[in-house]
Amino acid sequence: MHQNIAKITVIGDDKKGVIAQITNFVFEHGSNIEDIDQKVIRHLFQMIMKIDISELKVSKDEFREGLKKLEKKLNMEIKVEFYSEKSKPNLLLMMTKEKHCPEAILEKWAKNEFEVNIPLIIGSSKELKYLADHYGIPFYVFDNPVRKNNEIAMLEFLKNFDIDLIVLARYMRILSPDFVWRYENKIINIHPSLLPAFPGAEAYRQAFEKGVKIAGVTAHFVTMDLDQGPIIAQEAFQIESTMTLDQIKQKGQEAEVKALLKAVDLFLKERLLVYWNKVHFQEE
Repeated sequence: MHQNIAKITVIGDDKKGVIAQITNFVFEHGSNIEDIDQKVIRHLFQMIMKIDISELKVSKDEFREGLKKLEKKLNMEIKVEFYSEKSKPNLLLMMTKEKHCPEAILEKWAKNEFEVNIPLIIGSSKELKYLADHYGIPFYVFDNPVRKNNEIAMLEFLKNFDIDLIVLARYMRILSPDFVWRYENKIINIHPSLLPAFPGAEAYRQAFEKGVKIAGVTAHFVTMDLDQGPIIAQEAFQIESTMTLDQIKQKGQEAEVKALLKAVDLFLKERLLVYWNKVHFQEE
């Protein structure tokens, strides 16, 4: 992880003076701004600021406490992450009922082929709890049918963890912009089509009914726009005229595993750069 670099994330209702107050706080405590990205969409303000803390005048705990006071003053959510505190990134696995993708990731992790911690798994049902139990990872269910309430509970719970990457391993609930913003370019989803073709639900059925000859899957970053995030990896396969929908799904699931594992591997090796809604690859 990056030494002497911290990231401050600010989210809340848009108001005057937020950037100035955060910037002044950073400078007063001996830090220097390395990068800043801020936006306002639907009256919701978000800012991500990377700072150099090599000459920090106070302890990290004191810096956190100061930001908490500023958080209360601004009535916004402010979070700081100190990258140098962890030897490995933390990955959150989210899943629903299909086991092929989460199982593949957990197998890689168990073999130490993914240099990552998996402190917890979240499911939208109890269906795959046995996978978490098998690998000795705590499993939590968030299944409130009201999305807003479900996400409020999840976000509050996730404050106990410092998550660097969220993998939606066939997680079958749509995340709201309010959730996604908090983990910008940190959520990877696997979609069962060659995006931008066949977004949304029942992608394999759409391909089958349209009679396409080449189908596939896409691993992409999640954004506020459904299935339109920056594409990381894709896998294609041929559809023969005699294939049934179930056979297409089987082929697709094999491709999903390949694309998702590749995307996660690239992320963990810090080879992904995102700008202008497009993924660019760095050399190892």
